[in-house]
Amino acid sequence: MRINHVCFSRCSLFLLVLLGSLTACRKEAPFTGTQPAATDASAALFLGTAGDAAVPVSWYQLELKLIKETPGFSPPVAARAIAYTGISLHGATLGYRRGTPSLAGQLNGLQYVPLPERGKSYHWGIAANSTLAAIIRQLFPNASADNLRLITDLETLYRDSLSVGRPAAEISRSVSFGQQVADAVYQWSATDGGKDGYLHNFPADYIPPVGPGLWVPTPPAFQSAMLPYWGQNRLIVAGCNTDSGNIAPPAYATDTNSVFYQAAYVVYQHSQTPTPEKTLIAQYWADGGGTFTPPGHLLAITSQLITDQHLDLGTAAKLYAQVGIALNDAGIICWKYKYRYNLLRPITYIRARIAPGWNSLIGTPPFPSYTSGHASFSAAAGHILTANFGSHFAITDRQKVPDGFAPRSFSSFTALVNEAAISRVYGGIHYEFDSEIGKVTGTRTGREVLKIDF
Repeated sequence: MRINHVCFSRCSLFLLVLLGSLTACRKEAPFTGTQPAATDASAALFLGTAGDAAVPVSWYQLELKLIKETPGFSPPVAARAIAYTGISLHGATLGYRRGTPSLAGQLNGLQYVPLPERGKSYHWGIAANSTLAAIIRQLFPNASADNLRLITDLETLYRDSLSVGRPAAEISRSVSFGQQVADAVYQWSATDGGKDGYLHNFPADYIPPVGPGLWVPTPPAFQSAMLPYWGQNRLIVAGCNTDSGNIAPPAYATDTNSVFYQAAYVVYQHSQTPTPEKTLIAQYWADGGGTFTPPGHLLAITSQLITDQHLDLGTAAKLYAQVGIALNDAGIICWKYKYRYNLLRPITYIRARIAPGWNSLIGTPPFPSYTSGHASFSAAAGHILTANFGSHFAITDRQKVPDGFAPRSFSSFTALVNEAAISRVYGGIHYEFDSEIGKVTGTRTGREVLKIDF
């Protein structure tokens, strides 16, 4: 594939701008699909064809930037955007792998997704580019003007480059099909209860219950409760909506011999005997405000795997859809339990019962403690990744290198999940039982997602 000089100059300029915004201070950067090119040949390698995953990898890099920079994209809201992006990508590349079933009729309330016309030719890379541009534009309507321009620029870059030498009718058909899929998915998404969630993280009408052991706003900001109604959203996979009789946390108690007191004391002890490794783990997985969030971190790992393992477009679309759906539903289930039990955070208990004036290593987020979002998100995505790559697949996470962290290596996805979960205990913001049950419910969510025929 060749690119004319004018198009190549414009594309190269755009890539330089995007590279700078995504990889500032990067010490060791894996291929992300956003490197500037120096020659037509290297540009062709970057731009890819319908047979590789460069198109979605680039779009998901941009989505991570949008999550980081767009107001209101808290972790559950980010997970929702990731999920519907993946579902759109899956639908727009349905013809890439012969025999791939539609998700219509399989996902909760999704009755219709357009299908490619029989006997008509499509360029699946162009269709993927079109659907990703359309769905991301709809999911991030409050993005900055600069970032909205990046969406348009990336869409134009791929459409122009992938269209070289293709029949005009095929190009038009592919663009239109991608847009139609995105529109159908977006219309369905708008009925899930989470539409415009980025505008309603802190609803003024919510009044938290009051009583012993119940959540209260925490220092230093003492923010009101975040997303108290999120657990009522429609799950993407109906089978995830199952409760276990053993889901309740230990009974609140102040007796020093009680299970609850001992759990709080473990958190306190970690703060009194910090080690460089525990501190590093807590900070590495913090992914707080102004970052790509915990779901975004797991999405970034997924993109790294897709690139490192040279997955094709169809396989990448399947994996992105699975991981995204698992993240979304894990977040809904976690938030359901958070506001069902309204459990106080360790900082509240420790200051009242163990050590007045105590502070956690990382900031406590503004919502109840049980269960752990980190554990839920990580276990759900980890179960999907284990199913796709194997229980003994070793991975080195390079996604925090731009933030000054060294890559972290794990012998398996289970090891990665365990570290992400315990990081919140080391950070002083969760009890161990928050994380342990979060892993259970997250794993259960991932298992239900894998029952869908992708």
